[in-house]
Amino acid sequence: MKYGSDYKMLPATSKQSGKGIQVVPDVHLYTTQIANLAFIGEPKQDGFVIVDAGTPGRAGAIIEAAAERFGEDSEPSAIILTHGHFDHVGSVIELVEHWDVPVYIHEKELPYVTGKEAYPKPDFTVQGGMVAKMSPLFPIEPIDLEDHVQALPMDGSVPFLPEFKWIHVPGHTVGQVALFRERDQLLLSADAFVTVRQEDLYRVLTQKMEISGPPRYLTTDWQAARESVEKLAALRPQVVLAGHGLPVIGEELTKGLTKLVENFDKLGVPSHGKYVKEEDYRDS
Repeated sequence: MKYGSDYKMLPATSKQSGKGIQVVPDVHLYTTQIANLAFIGEPKQDGFVIVDAGTPGRAGAIIEAAAERFGEDSEPSAIILTHGHFDHVGSVIELVEHWDVPVYIHEKELPYVTGKEAYPKPDFTVQGGMVAKMSPLFPIEPIDLEDHVQALPMDGSVPFLPEFKWIHVPGHTVGQVALFRERDQLLLSADAFVTVRQEDLYRVLTQKMEISGPPRYLTTDWQAARESVEKLAALRPQVVLAGHGLPVIGEELTKGLTKLVENFDKLGVPSHGKYVKEEDYRDS
């Protein structure tokens, strides 16, 4: 297994990095620099699942956080990747080597995690802030998990998480998925929408809460991105853990997500950029 030759530590870290938040009794959000992952499972029990794998160079911290929550000898049953961007797979190889754990991802993302295809280059021209300007520094080369990764089941089920279903939410990437649990309307939205304005460095560093569209600098299909946000809003989630930003619940979530859906062309889509095509998203 190997990372792309451009993989490196991020030059930015939020105030939430290295901290965890228990969102509901069996779901714990953990932040690595500017990106989140989730531990799903009851505390002090084996067989938990990790959703996403953090930023590069953070495996030790993730393993330590897992041991603190589940016990020193605990091991996960699987790692579920919402998509293959570097800030969601950045420590996955070390985690696989440490635990010998299977990895699952949407079949359309497999080329990016089996060494076959690089992601499109980030669009640093989009407006929004310093993170967008820094985006050419972000890794895009594929990693190679070899035979340690496989496609998620096509029936929408999530391995080892029988209460969850996965939902295809393309736009940010072609095979991005969100995870949803109906009994408590809990949604892991990945980067389909996030809860911080990810292009703005100050907001990222301070983790100022704002329900926002997908990170602009790495989103390549804005029509699909809009449809994915609408699809997730239709689920009426009551608890959201996004790929970036703090968890959000209840009325604050409902109002913020409704506002984003109703004003996606203004709030989500950049006014210009190499992946922005007016005919793809503007209302007639």
